[in-house]
Amino acid sequence: MTEKPNAVPADQCAEKGPITDDLLRRMNDYWNAANYLGAAQLYLLDNPLLKKPLTRDMIKHKIVGHWGTVPGQNFVFVHCNRVIKRYDLNMILLSGPGHGGNFFIANDWLDGSYTEVYPNISQDEQGLQRMFKRFSFPGGMPSHCAPETPGSINEGGELGYSLAHGFGAVFDNPSLIATVVVGDGEAETGPLATSWHSNKFLNPITDGAVLPILHLNGYKIANPTVLSRISHEELEDLLKGYGWKPYFVEGDDPMKMHRLMAETMDKVIEEILAIQKHARETGDAERPRWPMIVLRTPKGWTGPKVVDGKNIEGTFRAHQVPIDMSKPEHTKMVEDWLKSYHPEKLFNEDGSLRADLKELAPKGDQRIGANPNANGGKLLHDLVVPDFRKYGVEVKEHGAVEAQDMTELGKFVRDVFRANEKTRNFRSFSPDEALSNRLNYAFEATNRQWNGEMHDYDEFLARDGRFFDSMLSEHMCEGWLEGYLLTGRHGFFDSYESFARIIDSMAAQHAKWLKVCNQLSWREEIASLNIILTSHIWQQDHNGFTHQDPGFLDHMANKKADVVRLYLPPDANCLLSCFDHCIRSKNYVNVMVASKHPRPQWLSMEEAVKHCTQGIGIWSWASTDRGEEPDVVMACAGDTPTLETLAAVQILHEEIPDLKIRVINVVDLFKLQPATEHPHGLTDAEYDMLFTKNKPIVFAFHGYPTLIHELTYRRHNRDLHVRGYKEEGTITTPFDMRVQNDIDRFHLVQDVLLRLPQYGNKTAYLYQKMSDKLVAHKQFIDEYGRDMPEIENWKWKPLD
Repeated sequence: MTEKPNAVPADQCAEKGPITDDLLRRMNDYWNAANYLGAAQLYLLDNPLLKKPLTRDMIKHKIVGHWGTVPGQNFVFVHCNRVIKRYDLNMILLSGPGHGGNFFIANDWLDGSYTEVYPNISQDEQGLQRMFKRFSFPGGMPSHCAPETPGSINEGGELGYSLAHGFGAVFDNPSLIATVVVGDGEAETGPLATSWHSNKFLNPITDGAVLPILHLNGYKIANPTVLSRISHEELEDLLKGYGWKPYFVEGDDPMKMHRLMAETMDKVIEEILAIQKHARETGDAERPRWPMIVLRTPKGWTGPKVVDGKNIEGTFRAHQVPIDMSKPEHTKMVEDWLKSYHPEKLFNEDGSLRADLKELAPKGDQRIGANPNANGGKLLHDLVVPDFRKYGVEVKEHGAVEAQDMTELGKFVRDVFRANEKTRNFRSFSPDEALSNRLNYAFEATNRQWNGEMHDYDEFLARDGRFFDSMLSEHMCEGWLEGYLLTGRHGFFDSYESFARIIDSMAAQHAKWLKVCNQLSWREEIASLNIILTSHIWQQDHNGFTHQDPGFLDHMANKKADVVRLYLPPDANCLLSCFDHCIRSKNYVNVMVASKHPRPQWLSMEEAVKHCTQGIGIWSWASTDRGEEPDVVMACAGDTPTLETLAAVQILHEEIPDLKIRVINVVDLFKLQPATEHPHGLTDAEYDMLFTKNKPIVFAFHGYPTLIHELTYRRHNRDLHVRGYKEEGTITTPFDMRVQNDIDRFHLVQDVLLRLPQYGNKTAYLYQKMSDKLVAHKQFIDEYGRDMPEIENWKWKPLD
């Protein structure tokens, strides 16, 4: 093997010294190497170093990927490498522009971290060919940053969350700097526009720092970007108004830009370190004005200038593939473009990077592609979790005592905070709803984190709170939590059920991330994304129709079975059991639906643990079949459907004592799916044992009825009748919400009666009685504005 001579001996390549012209020249060569690799990944199947004339058969049949953002992000990467070495930093890089993942792969390959993860992608000519072929190729690497990309924690499949993920990564991570490249197209999304306010929640003593680099390359996929077309003064004022101190690096001359960027990076890193030093030595946690960079470069910088008479560099046409292969002459154009980087001067004969350039990259875990914070499971420590059984509600008789499920959970959360106070690896995230969601007791252990102005009359605000509850943005809370989990910590997100729909796509993207991670042996497991949906549809006394939407369950039910779990605990003890299980789990998205209003408590803690462990079961104490074949199966999932089902059972038992009813409660919704479809699913034999093969099933469900049908459509018993939410109800009483959606006890009784042919016409009077009750109910609430006493004061009576 022959190597090109070093411009300077390797032992004199001191990034910690002055910014010399020679250093900048070598950084420019490194950048050119990354640009070459980024472009070659788009096109080449063979001839990776262009040692032979390029022919069409050496180019991929279909060119899939993005170029426009790549050179700018390569530019950022090489400058991050320099400051990591100069200041001995712990730094990760998040790529916000979405596509252009070839830039990250290129830089991982250059510093060796890619080869360590994928040994067959060796640091030689053969490794280059394999890397080029697998990019955006069947069975290969996605075109955006993805779980398969070493060093990445931000999925590029959807724009808007890079800055939120960056802040989540540095909370409780005081040594970490998260450099976040924010695409100027991405900056137009709602989540990203909101993310600039995250600096109001950063504690310079206990947290790390985020360095945003707003990359203005001027265009989205087909249009100019808003922030690139406003004046310098307006953009500067905007960013200052968000509380940042912006530095501008603008131009297109490579050597001038390298010097300006190097000098600017030194300034911002030194400012960040000075802010942290002052805060940590003096205890002053007041919010500073953190620095950021605005990097303005041409889109597709260094790429083709003109193709087929149309400008490419600096226009939207550079966004994806700058040269398509529709014409024979395009092959030569691709060759000329790639050769403009002079790969023969950057790589040795065997394809390895020139030695003096290799010295520019950090070593070991300081490499961006190898930083443990970007593979958070390497840093994950199990939570210290108290015994949840000690927080249970004492239930001596089923349904005899009332409690608020979320309030009881708050006591447990409080002590999880206390047990992990020293390690600071557990947080709660909620969009201004923690108290509304009845986690009140948890505030005995901690406060809301807030680094803005505070007044004496504010409640529960602190510079070092463990609650992120002061930002009214579901996007931010979810994004912060994801960044927190991805870097090796634990937490949960609680939200009003209806507004969890705001983070539909975020949760889906995280589920996709986990699904891919499960297939990568080198990705260590991280703590699960735990989501609690409360303030739910069945009691919206003062909010009404806008606050009614249980569709988050439907959305998540369609994700991969090896990732998603859905739990509907019927009472506080079941909620405690489910929550304990979820916060101990890894690599799942766990969704729990819980009540915050006073509800009857059905199960003792011992019963709840058994019930939740099994996920589904017959409640023998509420059933009347007593070991015989039932006449009807009454199933329920969710706190309100459980209440109404048991009330209906009581009416039926009192009116038709010989009717044999089997009550089944479902906590783990995926128990309904076949075992062949979900690892939690029941076998057909188990399902038939519970639900029978041919008896009518009246199922009261928390959400949209179609979800139960979707989960059970393969089962033998087709005599299934589901009652659930059907988009009815606004400002009304709790019971009237159930009536309007036919999930109340009176409608459930009628549903059963309609499915008892063996009783003939004997049930007509009871059916009429239930209709009369519904009329009486409507008249009562219209006059008094509350539910009838027999509803409000109803208690479960043990069956004979």
